[in-house]
Amino acid sequence: MVGIVERLVPDELWALFQRVVPEAPSRPQGGGRRRYGDREVLAAIVFVATSGCTWQQLPSASFGPSGATAHRRFSEWSKARVWAKLHRLLLDELGARGELDWSRCAIDSVNMRALKSDLTGPNPVDRGKYGSKIHLITERSGLPVSVGISGANLHDSQALIPLVKGIPPIRSRRGRRRRKPGKLHADKGYDYAHLRRWLRARGITHRIARKGVEPSQHLGHHRWTVERTMASLAGRRRLHRRYERKADHFLAFTSIACTLISYHRLTK
Repeated sequence: MVGIVERLVPDELWALFQRVVPEAPSRPQGGGRRRYGDREVLAAIVFVATSGCTWQQLPSASFGPSGATAHRRFSEWSKARVWAKLHRLLLDELGARGELDWSRCAIDSVNMRALKSDLTGPNPVDRGKYGSKIHLITERSGLPVSVGISGANLHDSQALIPLVKGIPPIRSRRGRRRRKPGKLHADKGYDYAHLRRWLRARGITHRIARKGVEPSQHLGHHRWTVERTMASLAGRRRLHRRYERKADHFLAFTSIACTLISYHRLTK
């Protein structure tokens, strides 16, 4: 019978995680409590990310480490950028198999409630209540290739250039690494002449809806993939509402959600 740790962290995911996790610190003087295994702690973190429970509510009887231990390890790994490295490693595996389609990419964002903390701001579409925003670029089938966070009051157009620049060089089945889509689809929130010029200068064909010219649904048959991915991110309950005060912790949970989406595609 497969236990909860093996179910949340299958062997394939665990093998990939071992390639990016830093080595455990040594204790030259010896003594102290036994350090919980990384796989058990990773399973506890995935459980928090998907269930939305607090660290204090983590059922330690099922995983072994307490919520405090899991949170401490989560902070250490977030500082070491383990989650971003794991996501990129999965993208490399998918790219090497030819699972990434660079012909069309799409960009979008989603708002969520948040406490007053790092990278938050009054949400213009939610009565000015404080919130944060997740910005995302997906390839043609909906796999996330670049992700970022901001306050809810940041206009979508201001995130396009950093997100496109943030696409890492990803392996391909043949040839050199790719980091540039053939086309980029976006809604009217990105309809600015300087963004169109910037994309053209980098050889990226823009497909941005024009204000007052095209209906909002004009690009729907290409943009539905990024909207589906946004819904999948919100399905990870920890991202349904922002609880993390530190921006890097919120970004870490976003990267974990993107990693799980990519892993599910890898194991199909």
